[in-house]
Amino acid sequence: MAHKAGNTGDVLDAAMQAGVDMLEFDVLPERPDGSGELFLAHDYGDLAERRDTVMTLAEGLEKVCATGLDLNVDLKLPGYEDRVVAELRERGVVEQVLVSTMEEASLRRLRAESRDVRIGWSVPKVTRDPFRSPFTAVPAYGAVRVLRHTLPRRTERAIREGRVDAIMANHFVVTPDMVRRVLGAGGEIYVWTVDDAARIAAFERLGVTGVITNKPKLFYPTISQVAAE
Repeated sequence: MAHKAGNTGDVLDAAMQAGVDMLEFDVLPERPDGSGELFLAHDYGDLAERRDTVMTLAEGLEKVCATGLDLNVDLKLPGYEDRVVAELRERGVVEQVLVSTMEEASLRRLRAESRDVRIGWSVPKVTRDPFRSPFTAVPAYGAVRVLRHTLPRRTERAIREGRVDAIMANHFVVTPDMVRRVLGAGGEIYVWTVDDAARIAAFERLGVTGVITNKPKLFYPTISQVAAE
């Protein structure tokens, strides 16, 4: 599939045509305080660049939920959780959607106010890819080693305590131990973002619930559930 900017109608159309089971898009408020319109955008640079063509949350839900596909709505900041949930309820698609975020305050807010909403905890919390720079790559690999040791227990506990329903894990931190613990606790585990066929096969052998990818045609149908960004 040719590369396209994320969170656009063209990308959603291409993913659906590829036969995915789930779609994922990012939701960002117009202003950092959580106010204003809710848009499908990864960050404010993305929002500014596509401002004339960017889709609203309402438009994205109308487009995707009518297909019957599952949807992962990823919140990029805290402060607008209730507004997103209200939009889901208004459209009657709560059962169709998994709401995820890296923000632990948002996870607590979602669970306290919306017991019927499926919640995914995205780990680890990062704002940009540290492996793209030689200055941050070395310490990042050290952090990954620590996270591979600590995250399996933390994520299992979050599932068992009912704080979240799913774990959305960066592919660098996923281990067999994490997969066993999360699934054993009754949760789901999704891996992001994987664009390599050999790696999808490895994660399939681990038994993950699904994979988030930029290239759905590459992965489908080798895994039971594929999510497309």
